[in-house]
Amino acid sequence: MSCSGLWRTVLFFIVLSSHSALGQVSYSIPEEMPKGSIVGNIAQDLGLDSKRLKSGKARIFTVDSTEYIELNKERGALLIKEKIDREALCAKTTPCALHLQMILENPMELYSITVEITDINDNAPFFQTEEIRFEISESAVTGARFTLERAIDVDVGTNGLQSYSLKPTDHFVLELQSQTDGDKRVQMVLQKPLDREKQERFTLLLTATDGGEPVLSGSVKIHITVLDANDNAPVFTQNVYKATVSENAAKGTKLMTVSASDADEGSNGHISYFMSKTMDSLSDLFIVDQYSGDVILNGQIDFEKSSLYQLEVQAKDQGGLTDSCKVVLDVLDINDNMPSINILSITSSISEMSKPGTVVAMMNVNDPDSGTNGQIHCTISDNIPFAISSPSNNIFSLRTEQEQDRERESEYNITVLCSDEGVPSLSSSASLRLLISDVNDNAPVFERSSYEAFVLENNTPGLSIFTVKASDADWNQNARVSYILDESAVNGVPASSYVSVSADSGVINAVRSFDYEQLKDFHFRVKAQDGGSPPLSSNVTVRIKIQDQNDNAPQVLYPVQTGGSVVAEIVRRSADVGYLVTKVVAVDVDSGQNAWLSYKLQKATDRALFEVGPQNGEIRTVRQVTDKDAVKQKLTVVVEDNGQPSRSAVVNINVAVADSFPEVVSEFSDFTHSKEYNDNLTFYLVLALAAVSFLFITTVVVIISVKIYRWRQSRIFYQSSLPVIPYYPPGYADTGVTGTLPHMYNYDVCMTTNSRKSDCKYSTLGGQSVLVVDPSFSETMQRAMKENNFIDDQDSPELVRAL
Repeated sequence: MSCSGLWRTVLFFIVLSSHSALGQVSYSIPEEMPKGSIVGNIAQDLGLDSKRLKSGKARIFTVDSTEYIELNKERGALLIKEKIDREALCAKTTPCALHLQMILENPMELYSITVEITDINDNAPFFQTEEIRFEISESAVTGARFTLERAIDVDVGTNGLQSYSLKPTDHFVLELQSQTDGDKRVQMVLQKPLDREKQERFTLLLTATDGGEPVLSGSVKIHITVLDANDNAPVFTQNVYKATVSENAAKGTKLMTVSASDADEGSNGHISYFMSKTMDSLSDLFIVDQYSGDVILNGQIDFEKSSLYQLEVQAKDQGGLTDSCKVVLDVLDINDNMPSINILSITSSISEMSKPGTVVAMMNVNDPDSGTNGQIHCTISDNIPFAISSPSNNIFSLRTEQEQDRERESEYNITVLCSDEGVPSLSSSASLRLLISDVNDNAPVFERSSYEAFVLENNTPGLSIFTVKASDADWNQNARVSYILDESAVNGVPASSYVSVSADSGVINAVRSFDYEQLKDFHFRVKAQDGGSPPLSSNVTVRIKIQDQNDNAPQVLYPVQTGGSVVAEIVRRSADVGYLVTKVVAVDVDSGQNAWLSYKLQKATDRALFEVGPQNGEIRTVRQVTDKDAVKQKLTVVVEDNGQPSRSAVVNINVAVADSFPEVVSEFSDFTHSKEYNDNLTFYLVLALAAVSFLFITTVVVIISVKIYRWRQSRIFYQSSLPVIPYYPPGYADTGVTGTLPHMYNYDVCMTTNSRKSDCKYSTLGGQSVLVVDPSFSETMQRAMKENNFIDDQDSPELVRAL
């Protein structure tokens, strides 16, 4: 018969609906099939594609240590891996079956496979002994029974032991008695009296035959020796003795006592007990005391190996007559086996976006105990978003109970505890480590809702101002933050022309040098973007405030300086102490203490005559003006700010001490003429030196630089966008207070007819007595100028010089 004809088709197929597909399929095959034989096409029977077996990493799992069945993924078939001997696998148990599980992954699926192993007649009946010997008294009556050893056939069903035959049958016939457990007691019955004198020994042949095809048999010889008369055989008080024994009973425990009686007297009534040789396999576990009939435990019994033991005990007298009884021992199970956990499949990591109900592990849990001792329930650690359930017998699956959040918990160490229902309960545990893989579900978050930083003006381009910092709760690439400057405008100019942001570190650098006087503060936005796909981002506003530095010198607004004219303040000789001559007005475009100004008198023709208010710049007389005081007084006032380091400006003020206008004009005409003469002389000297030396070039460069600087200073004064409030000295009225200008003077000058240099200029600024004389007007003056007047004063008549 071919292998393909031996196995039967699928008995049934059930698919259970759950998160992990569960199914069951059964096959039936005969034992002793050669290696490589096909059990069945599992892919076809389950409706699976062979590609699914490969992609799902299909594998066969069995609780048995020996792998009899293997899976061929290419063909989708179950094959014989090891030759199966039904008798070695299941002994007398019927039906005999292999229980397998097929595990698939991605998604995780479990299929149960049952392979029933059918018996073939590959074992003949046999007897435990080669021969049986009896000693029978010649006085044995007709009908006397002699129990014979039963034959053993490890096959089952029709292939098992079916019948016995005894030859010859001249004196004895064979009789079979059925017992409650299905076995048959084999007895030899005397049907014709024995006569030792005629025949002392007999040899019979007992044959046992099975019902297989072909029929197999086994035989044993029975040797009978005829003895003198012993006409009463022992008789047991019971045909069947029953007792229970706990599987943890100690060696030497007395289980029960069997008892038989013999009506004979003397040596013929002495009875000895022994275990039938048919039970040699149990002789290591049980012994029978030959004198007392006590059945004693001689080894360690295990309920999981056998829950029931049947012994045959024989009683024999001295005359050779025997009787037998059956001893049935029920083994009581105790909870001596803890559950065994076998991980069938496990997922090492799942996405944090996995749906609730995702299977992460599948386990087979087995407890060989019986009843409540073998009933198992499994639990897992508390306060974790997982649940464990049993979709089928002894199979447990671990599933997610809710959506995961890697930022809250990146991994779980799950302890599965499986306990039985025994008393006391036994348990075992398994630890599973599950990683939660990251999904880009968190945008970067800045450490502050907004940032504010300060930077000193006149900074170096490229200066690091400060750092913005954002963090991302995600992991790896999803948590890699890049910083981007938002495209916004500052005063109509892109923010990128002011600052730059390092993409990796978030350091904000200045692109240009800032000027507090032009830009006091500005703001822009920085975006933090992670490296996920798609990327997530967040924005923050950054405000930069420019801090002032003392980089501007004070600017003198009054007295106003002219290029070639001499401006003089007039003080009458009758002026009292504290007379207000003029007021120096200056501003500083810096801010704060850098713009706090102080005034001091640096140089004066007569220091004892004038003083300057350190805070307000007012120039007043210190003493009474006298006739001895020179008409022409020159004051140099320094205006200094409060910065570190401080900056200053110098203003020269000409003061005329006189009571009449012609006197003033004469004095200052001489001064201008002398100054013009000295200037021409200096110019020619410099020109001569420059022509013959390198100093000419240096001088020209210096002159040009000075001119440009003065031009820029004047531009700053007249065109500065800063809110400078010009100072216009008021007309001082006669209030009767010492220190004011009590009167206002206007002078009318009549020039000669056709005077070529009638260029006298008048100034009535705010009503003060201020005289401005053009240098050319000196040619029309009647008063001669002394050559040495003011010759010692080499300072420039310009009114303002920045230090």
